[in-house]
Amino acid sequence: MQTSALDQEHDVRRILAQYKDRPGPLLEVLHAVQGAFGFIPPQAIGPIAEGLNLSRAEVHGVITFYHYFRSTPPGRHVLKLCRAESCQAMGADALAAHAEARLGVSFHESTPEGHFSLEPVYCLGLCACSPALLLDGEPHGRVTPQRLDALLEEAEAGAGGGR
Repeated sequence: MQTSALDQEHDVRRILAQYKDRPGPLLEVLHAVQGAFGFIPPQAIGPIAEGLNLSRAEVHGVITFYHYFRSTPPGRHVLKLCRAESCQAMGADALAAHAEARLGVSFHESTPEGHFSLEPVYCLGLCACSPALLLDGEPHGRVTPQRLDALLEEAEAGAGGGR
């Protein structure tokens, strides 16, 4: 989602106006900003802090505390691997290691060409189908390294939706 800095600032101010009168609106504002842009642009921190009467450090602290929030644009395809206990018991650690090696990135990173972002998620509710993942919001269960490779190849070829 390419938008100009002026458009981003306008959208951030619109979001602030929508949520600022609610009690403790920071998380709602951050979710809305990330929903609008796919991430929280660094230049949005100042207006958010000002609009909610917080320090820039407070806003930055919340963004960096919660793994859900991104400070950089996501890849065209977002791969979220379940890290919960059931998936771990069924091989999620090996699947994560395979995904990191295959993509050449760690969790919370995107591939250099911007094709994929790799994110952890803590329970998808697919415990009976462990290990599980979401690729571009679509759940997949009983995923093996070979199945992961096939899913990534499908996404790269354009069959998997994405941004």
